Amino acid sequence: MPTLSWLTRDEDLKTAGRAPYRLLQEAPELGHGDPDTGNMLIQGDNLEALKSLLPFYAGQVKCIYIDPPYNTGSAFEHYDDSLEHSRWLAMMWPRLELLRELLSEDGSIWVSIDDNEGHYLKVVMDEVFGRKNFIGNAIWEKADSPRMDAVTFSYRHDNTLCFARDAEKLTWNRLTVDQAPAHYDKVDGEGRQYYLKPLRAMGGQGDSHAARPTLYYALTAPDGTEVFPVRQDGSDGAWRWRKEKTEEESDRIDWIQGRAGWTPYYRIYADSGSGRPAETIWRQDEVGSNRTSKAEIKALFPDNSPFGTPKPEGLLERIIHIGSNPGDLVLDSFLGSGTTAAVAQKMGRRYIGIEMGGHAVTHCQPRLTKVVDGERGGVSKARNWTGGGGFRFWRLGPPVFDDAGRLTADIVFNTLAAHVWFSEMNRPLDPEVKGPLLGVHGDRAVALLYNGVLGDKRPAGGNVLTRQTLAIIREGLPSDFDGDLIVYGERSALTPATLARERIAFRQTPYDVKARR
Repeated sequence: MPTLSWLTRDEDLKTAGRAPYRLLQEAPELGHGDPDTGNMLIQGDNLEALKSLLPFYAGQVKCIYIDPPYNTGSAFEHYDDSLEHSRWLAMMWPRLELLRELLSEDGSIWVSIDDNEGHYLKVVMDEVFGRKNFIGNAIWEKADSPRMDAVTFSYRHDNTLCFARDAEKLTWNRLTVDQAPAHYDKVDGEGRQYYLKPLRAMGGQGDSHAARPTLYYALTAPDGTEVFPVRQDGSDGAWRWRKEKTEEESDRIDWIQGRAGWTPYYRIYADSGSGRPAETIWRQDEVGSNRTSKAEIKALFPDNSPFGTPKPEGLLERIIHIGSNPGDLVLDSFLGSGTTAAVAQKMGRRYIGIEMGGHAVTHCQPRLTKVVDGERGGVSKARNWTGGGGFRFWRLGPPVFDDAGRLTADIVFNTLAAHVWFSEMNRPLDPEVKGPLLGVHGDRAVALLYNGVLGDKRPAGGNVLTRQTLAIIREGLPSDFDGDLIVYGERSALTPATLARERIAFRQTPYDVKARR
């Protein structure tokens, strides 16, 4: 597969691995509403924030949307959108790597970009996500009128690149249909709307008797005559369906008699339950424009100038609808003015929003507070949003590991447990874990004796692997478990022979706790 080369590529491919795992420290005074909804607003560098989320959310995010700086040479108030090309690619690559790890197997990532870097971004995402996982490019009509001062093109669109984590496992929602389009001009006896389409294929040489012999056969018209799929020029064509399906779907076939004889048609019903597929052109009258989004932000913050490049809530509503279901986790690591998080909450999704600048406090936090309190702008009316839920506000704290990759002091049990499990299993820890046994995956189990998890912080107590603590760990294992047990603790009181006989790999904390690169 072709790859994109730039000045600092070799070093940039290592950046995600070198980024530190940092603690997330809550600022409870900036949270609002119910703190237990699972919604997170994080202030800090998004590369380090994404890295810090991995032990807890790897493979858990159903839908990711990001609107990174476009590298246009413009200077926005809230973003430095003037990165030169290599620096822009250096910024994007490691973040896309970490976003891929956070994405669920059936999830999708959506990236807004313009033509300035869009084609380079496509090649980079082909490499990070796999070209076979490219789903498509939705063209958003961002402007509702031309710029009359344009010298060449007046650009009215942005691109929205969509990739799956695994295209074969991707789950996808169709757009809802409030009423059938006008061409569903017929109604059956049960009141269902439909239109007719010729059963004869309308293609060229590929839809011929010679090319598709299984689609060439006789059908019996209402008067008993045999009808073949003959083209208007008299040559042999083909039916759209094999004979077996035609027989199975006979109740959908209508015969119409014309000057040339009988012609079979099949019914296509309007089914509002199944909706319609998303198309690749998204008009501003359907999802909003730049003008729409600026008006939405102005209504929320009448005393502040609108955010430089907001996206309308209708655009995010469509992406979140297609890419997730109620209760799923949505992530935006370039949160901007907070639109993704606001819409996700109104649509009943959980969210994680990451924003580096001060407007995490001046824009995002107040906006999400208003959402919890029931603000009625954007998609609120369409979604019958009247308020509720809540979020917690976090900032990046000190690193979990020192420069040598070893655990730093004063880490609490839950944080260390998540990192230990992730380093061993490459998957997030079940948040319901309460005791020293962290879990079983495949033929391996992991346990952690730390910070008095067994209620005894003495050196000879719950942090040491003894016969007693081993028995407690094994009580939690499935009765048929016959694999290896990895135990992290302060020290082991068991002999090497006992450890070998019991199939135990002992790792000493803090020295043997390593950051996964």
